[in-house]
Amino acid sequence: MTDLAQLELDLINAIGAAESVAAIEEVRVAALGKTGTISALLKGMGAMSPDERRVQGPLLNGLRDRVTQAIAARKAELEDAELDARLLAERIDLTLPSRPRRKGGVHPTMQVMDELIAIFADMGFAVAEGPDIEDDFHNFTALNFPPKHPAREMHDTFFLKPDAETGERKVLRTHTSPVQVRTMLSQKPPIRIVAPGRTFRKDSDATHTPMFHQIEGLVIDRDIHMGHLKSTLQTVVARFFELDDVKARFRPHHFPFTEPSAEMDIRCDRSGGRLALNEGDDWLEILGCGMVHPNVLKNCGIDPDEYQGFAFGMGVDRLAMLKYGVPDLRPMFEADTRWLAHYGFSAFVAPNPASGLS
Repeated sequence: MTDLAQLELDLINAIGAAESVAAIEEVRVAALGKTGTISALLKGMGAMSPDERRVQGPLLNGLRDRVTQAIAARKAELEDAELDARLLAERIDLTLPSRPRRKGGVHPTMQVMDELIAIFADMGFAVAEGPDIEDDFHNFTALNFPPKHPAREMHDTFFLKPDAETGERKVLRTHTSPVQVRTMLSQKPPIRIVAPGRTFRKDSDATHTPMFHQIEGLVIDRDIHMGHLKSTLQTVVARFFELDDVKARFRPHHFPFTEPSAEMDIRCDRSGGRLALNEGDDWLEILGCGMVHPNVLKNCGIDPDEYQGFAFGMGVDRLAMLKYGVPDLRPMFEADTRWLAHYGFSAFVAPNPASGLS
């Protein structure tokens, strides 16, 4: 007759000695499997007399239950230990710098876009977006461009092939102003939005590329005047360049969609091979702006006798060049990881007015 006490002791020792889930499974099969020691004893009860079964049955069933519980408990411990070890081995510490072979980072253009959106959001502006491919109405006609305006010519604008049914030639939008038109057509004043996005023009040199980024703004409400425009832009530019104040001037200019129109310059010093803002006797053009032309308001179904507004637009890529010392615009679009490693920004630091922009 098998010594059940010794068998239980041996199995409990084997269970405690198991160092992995696979090892504890081997102990289970050896004890409780089809050919296991305890299973064999239970099968042998059929050859016992009724009196022997009354004595041995409870003993064998108790042994099986205790061994089963011990195996389950040990297996749970080992599974928890293996999971902890796996989580520790696969853990990623996001506070550490990226591995040397990984050259990813936030592009300066996207960094500046996020910075400007954070500034405008803090001033109560919503973000609006529109398609890159536009029709003539939204890109030109609604914005008061006359039929023979140079922007409508092939040498300035990317025209697509005529539509097979209508003959209409759509364009790659030359500015994000069509987003302003779509906003005025879809909602009633008051309106306060900025429209960031890609734009396209046939131009390429150190400060121009065929595809570039703009952010434009639009405010429509009652009793809006030029003073609101100047105050808004001076505040935005000062916050963007992280200055206490900005020394600016507004020069008369011409845009078909604003009247009066102006270009905003900020005082700068270019001596010594550097660019210093708010000092010196030179001026740097920073953006274009003006009061929304009454014809634009009429084209969008807004009564110019009841509502007025201002609009402005600035090149995001050129602002990135100014703020972060990028000498040439073209490498910004060449996808060179070495360039991005030098000028890029961490993806884990989101610009906001509270903790800082850059």
